Amino acid sequence: MTVTLEKDTTKTRFEDIAFEYMDSLYSTALRMTRNTQEAEDLVQDTYLRAFRFFDKFEPGTNFKAWIFKILTNTFINRYRKKVRTPQQIDLEKVTYGLENEEESDLKVEWTGYDEEKYAELFDDDIKSALAQLPEEFRIVVMLSDVEDFTYKEIAEIIDRPSGTVMSRLFRGRRMLQKILEKYAKKEGYVRSTSV
Repeated sequence: MTVTLEKDTTKTRFEDIAFEYMDSLYSTALRMTRNTQEAEDLVQDTYLRAFRFFDKFEPGTNFKAWIFKILTNTFINRYRKKVRTPQQIDLEKVTYGLENEEESDLKVEWTGYDEEKYAELFDDDIKSALAQLPEEFRIVVMLSDVEDFTYKEIAEIIDRPSGTVMSRLFRGRRMLQKILEKYAKKEGYVRSTSV
């Protein structure tokens, strides 16, 4: 009876704190993965890990930074696993030779991000530009400029020194500036200066 009551209390405490950040975690996960299904899986894994290790969380510290660190580490570990895993090829789907060269109606299965749903949720040009940044810069810019974490908190989340965070943030913002400058010129918001 005591064990069940303790589990219920832990579960209730976790839910009271953790679910406040679900939307924020999901939007960050979606920007990291650029795929709605992968973002949902990433958030689910984050919550499972956070609940599993909730006894390690120190009350009175920054829970948001703690759970975002779990999200970021989970994403990075998945990314590393994908890089190390060799690409699987279904030999039954491989076409030998040029037998069907004229068939242009071949269906290509795309497992990348769900562009339509991503655009539905994030149609802002700034968020689109953010998606073009390399991962290590995108994560730092998102944590700083979207989630309002401090340099110190970001350093703890990504497990890098504060100097690295500041450098990546500076460089990421510069890249964003260049991307948005091209967009602004293309759309006529800024005039091109020809010399």
